[in-house]
Amino acid sequence: MKTSRNYLAVIVIILTVYWSFTDMIPSVSSPKTNIKTTDFSIDNALYHLKNISQKPHYTGSVEHKEVQNYLVKELKKLNLEPEIQYQTAINKKWRAATTTENILARIKGTDNSKALLLLTHYDSNPHSSLGASDAGSGVVTILEGIRAYLAANKTPKNDIIILFSDAEELGLLGAQAFVENHPWAKDIGLVLNFEARGSGGSSYMLMETNGKNKKLLAEFLNANPNYPAANSLMYGVYKKLPNDTDLTIFRENGNINGFNFAFIDDHFDYHTEQDSYERLNRETLLHQADYLTTTLNYFANADLTNLNSDTDYIYVNFPFTKLLSYPFSWVLPMLIVAFALFIFLIFIGISRKKLTVIGMLKGFIPYIISLVICIGISYSLWQLLLIIHPQYTDMLHGFTYNGYQYIIAFIFLNLWLIFKIYNYLKEHKTNDLLIAPITFGLILNYLVYVNLPGAGFLVIPVYIALFILAIQLFMNIRIKSKAALFAVISIPTIYIIAPMIQLFPVALGLKTLFISAILLVLLFGFMLPVFHQEKQKNGWQTLTGLVSLLFFVIATFNSGFSLEKKKPNSLVFIQNSDTNTSYWASHNKTLDGYTKQFLNDDSPQGGIDLIAGNSKYNTSFNYYTKAENKSISISNITINQDTIIDNQRNLSFTITPTRKIDRYELFTNTKIRLDNFTVNGVSYDDSGKAFTADKGTLLVYQMANTDKALTLSFTIDKNIKPDLVLNEISNDLLSHPKFTIKPRSEVMMPMPFVINDAIICTRKLQL
Repeated sequence: MKTSRNYLAVIVIILTVYWSFTDMIPSVSSPKTNIKTTDFSIDNALYHLKNISQKPHYTGSVEHKEVQNYLVKELKKLNLEPEIQYQTAINKKWRAATTTENILARIKGTDNSKALLLLTHYDSNPHSSLGASDAGSGVVTILEGIRAYLAANKTPKNDIIILFSDAEELGLLGAQAFVENHPWAKDIGLVLNFEARGSGGSSYMLMETNGKNKKLLAEFLNANPNYPAANSLMYGVYKKLPNDTDLTIFRENGNINGFNFAFIDDHFDYHTEQDSYERLNRETLLHQADYLTTTLNYFANADLTNLNSDTDYIYVNFPFTKLLSYPFSWVLPMLIVAFALFIFLIFIGISRKKLTVIGMLKGFIPYIISLVICIGISYSLWQLLLIIHPQYTDMLHGFTYNGYQYIIAFIFLNLWLIFKIYNYLKEHKTNDLLIAPITFGLILNYLVYVNLPGAGFLVIPVYIALFILAIQLFMNIRIKSKAALFAVISIPTIYIIAPMIQLFPVALGLKTLFISAILLVLLFGFMLPVFHQEKQKNGWQTLTGLVSLLFFVIATFNSGFSLEKKKPNSLVFIQNSDTNTSYWASHNKTLDGYTKQFLNDDSPQGGIDLIAGNSKYNTSFNYYTKAENKSISISNITINQDTIIDNQRNLSFTITPTRKIDRYELFTNTKIRLDNFTVNGVSYDDSGKAFTADKGTLLVYQMANTDKALTLSFTIDKNIKPDLVLNEISNDLLSHPKFTIKPRSEVMMPMPFVINDAIICTRKLQL
């Protein structure tokens, strides 16, 4: 069989891969000239987005208040009556707190039934993110979607509540404040939450429910979104991961069901100053708009009184049907039937002398070798690349700017390895070699059934592989037609698995490229009859090798930084106010012109108690050096109460800033038990349980615009002297008059996920 006979098959595969991605997101068509006022206008949405993403607008910042005022004004233009909910909230899981300022509005429905909540957050991540995607995209999607809905003069059956929550980035605090304290929370039957973890790509639907998903899925499909992107594997993985959104609070604290609509591509922009109006993918915004308009029009009139179910469904994107779905209860029977068919086909194949026992057993060797080598190479090579390009480690997202190029390079490298391995077996029968992939597919599906039943749709590719094997055993197809025929039959397999090969390294970082390798070997094995050529060398090996090499070269060429791909770096000034000693410190592992103003490659790396109290900063900084003490003013602490009653010491004290403080961090050097712990008068735990903290973080409080001071109170054993450390953090290092710091170059930006450009004053509390 000549390689040329595979050309049509390869074209089918390429087109299917392309289809599997484009089928899940709308395209930006040519500008429409006659847009109705009742249509969602992307231009209107982008106008709002440009206005609210000019500067970082994290909780407590001046810009946060400006964005809040803008949104209130725009809601009033829609003849709504917005209100601000001011409420101190404490997230016990994250030990985070602030005084939230939620923006609320309500559209009255005709029935006294459950309400539909449209949810997103309007705060950006501290301290440098512009928040255009996360979650400005959600804000403008709801704002423009509601405008279009009201322009149609529709009166919904259900009340529609709009919530632009605050302090999501600090620990879902705005959502918690609403669910636990606002009277509207008890009226809600369903939540539609719009989120982002990047600046592009398809927006995926993820459900939040304390029960099963049958009714939620059925109602989602009834809403008929044009580009549903979802599968129950993501749903299952999401439930096992610690990642949360505002919707998690509604499920956990309010037992309210809902849908997340979130996009994750271009993950390198997440929580950075590059999360901008310009970089938000317009097709992604249209995808969010499609979800909003279709679900709003449906759920505004649907029965939201009982969306709970006692049945879970498998669902996955599938050609022509949008989403293929069936009950979880089908997974085991489908697996058993597949196994029975497999045994039957093996028996038939042996009896017809189209399968041999020795050949089948030998077929496991190349498949196992392919799995082991592809997994090992993918993992080890990425670790090597981190050594070759140490600047990658400063991108804390785990996904580099050239990450997509690396994904392609690794895919073709693994294909080259697989072709190389199977080329040594060109004398083996294709039928014999197909047995190993099907066997592993069955084993994988059993493991899935036991541990992650949401991935039960992976049995579908097994059935398709069985169908191909049956054709091989029962029919005499012309050799020239086989490759193309099997490629066409494999379209559903490609459509299901191909997007997942890209999804894992984008979502979880390039360190998970080995997962993509597993999926690729699985996909190749199911399609082995398309490429395996008996008695001839496969010419595709050379091509895949060249493509892999090309993309590794391109990725290497693009491994640097530029205006469009800025280098993240960090710098903080730490003052120990007890010892009058100060340090410069950076989280960077590779220093640059900005950080080298105060640090150099010979500066100590880690392992120093930069902040008294054995806090998390012990190991978080990679470089540090002694600095001139600047005598930064520290907050005043006033003891409001210090009494002993029945062996219990009742303490209350107020921390009042003497300069602009963005955040207070309180740490304990010893395990401590606190009773009646309150923050600004709000109880840490309404259940009345004592709060026990191990050594480490006790509380992180973000100062809001309404906060003038922070008051804490608690009761402890009179014989226990608390050993507490207070950090006062202000994001004004670059503007403080006591410092002269050369600004970053235009190809640099503040590192996300860490305290940055900050002055940190630390001291022990004398209580």
